[in-house]
Amino acid sequence: MIMPRPDFQNTKNAFQDKSDLELNRAWILFRSINIKPFVTFGPLLVTSALKFKLPITGLLRWTVFRQFCGGETLEHCAETISRLQKMSVFSILDYGVEGLKSEAGYDATAQEILKLLEATKGQENAIPFCVFKLSALGRFELLEKITTSGINGLSSELKAEWRAVEQRIHTICDAAVSTGKLVMIDAEETWIQGAIDIIALTMMQKHNRVEPKIYTTVQMYLTNGLQKITTMFALAHKEKWKVGIKLVRGAYLEKERDRAALMGYKSPIQPDKASTDQAYNKALKIILSSPDLAHLCAGTHNLESTEATIDLMGHHSIDPGSTRVWFAQLFGMSDDITFNLANSRYRACKYVPYGPIAGVLPYLFRRAHENSSIAGQSSRELQLIEAELKRRAHK
Repeated sequence: MIMPRPDFQNTKNAFQDKSDLELNRAWILFRSINIKPFVTFGPLLVTSALKFKLPITGLLRWTVFRQFCGGETLEHCAETISRLQKMSVFSILDYGVEGLKSEAGYDATAQEILKLLEATKGQENAIPFCVFKLSALGRFELLEKITTSGINGLSSELKAEWRAVEQRIHTICDAAVSTGKLVMIDAEETWIQGAIDIIALTMMQKHNRVEPKIYTTVQMYLTNGLQKITTMFALAHKEKWKVGIKLVRGAYLEKERDRAALMGYKSPIQPDKASTDQAYNKALKIILSSPDLAHLCAGTHNLESTEATIDLMGHHSIDPGSTRVWFAQLFGMSDDITFNLANSRYRACKYVPYGPIAGVLPYLFRRAHENSSIAGQSSRELQLIEAELKRRAHK
C-alpha cells in the first residue's frame, strides 16, 4: 500500500498556529534549556522561590508552562484543544498534578479524571484518550511493595489500601469505556512498574475483548521491553482479548541507572541509545505485523521511528486514518512531526497536561531535563524555530 509521505522539513505546517511572539518565546526557552546550569539548578531555584512566596508564577506561566501545558484547568484547555483540532490534531488530556500523597489527594485526582471524561463526552473526534499515572492514584511505597513482594505479600491493611486503588482504576476505566474514550496507563519507574502491569493487564482483560480500549505503556529503553510485548501477545491470544500498546523509549533513564548503581543491581536500561532505537523498531514490527490483535500508539519524538512506522503501515495495508495506529508527541515539542503527520491524514495526537502551575512543576522540570538530556533535542527544536522565523522574514 502506497502511503502519503509527510514533509517533516515543512516548518510552515509545523508552526502554522504559532505567532511570531510565540515562536520567539519558544526560542528563548529552548535556548535556555541548552544551558546546562539552567536545567541543573533551575528546579531548586524555582522551588525555593515559591517556598518563600517570591513573585515568579507569572514568569513560569508565560514561559515553560505555556510551552508544555494546555492550561491550569480543564476549562482553560478549551482554546488549546480547539487550535489543535482545527489542524486535525487530537488531544490527549492529562491532569498533570503530582505529589498529592494522601487518600484524599488520590480521590481528588480520580474525581478530576472523571470530571474530564464527563466534560468531554461526545468529543472523541478531538479528545479520543484519557491518561493517568498509577502513582497519582495510589501511594508510591505501596506500588513498590507490590512490585517487590506481590499482592499476596501484603498485610491485610495494605491489601485494603490496594483495593481502594483498584476501585479508583475500575471506576475510571468503566466510565471511559462507557463514554467512548480510550485509556492510556502510563509507565513509570521499574521499582513500581510491576504493580502498574498488574492493573493494566486486569483492565485489558476486562475491556479489550472486542477491540483495544485500554492501552498499557511499554518503555523500550528497558532490556525486557521486547520480552514483555511477546509475553503479553501470547497471553492475549490464549485468552482471546486485544492488546493496546503505547510504545515509548522511556523517561526515567538517569534515575534508573543511578538507583541501580546505588543499590548494586544490574541496570535495567539498554547499554546505549542505539540499542534502545533497535529495540523500539523491532517492537514496531511485532505490533504492526499483528494489527488484528494489537493497536499501537507510537509515542516518539524520533523521526526515524516515525518513518519506520509509516513504512510498516504501508507494508501491512493499514490506512493512515485507521484507529489501529496513533502517533503522539508531547505538547510543545516535535511540532514538525505532529503537524506534518496530521497534514498527511495520519492520526496525530498531542499529549496535553494541565493543572495549577505549582502542581505540575515536577512534570515541567522533567520536560526541561528531557530536552537537555536527549541528544540534540533542544538544538533540533531551536533549528526548526529558527528556520520558520527565517522563512517568515523572507516571505
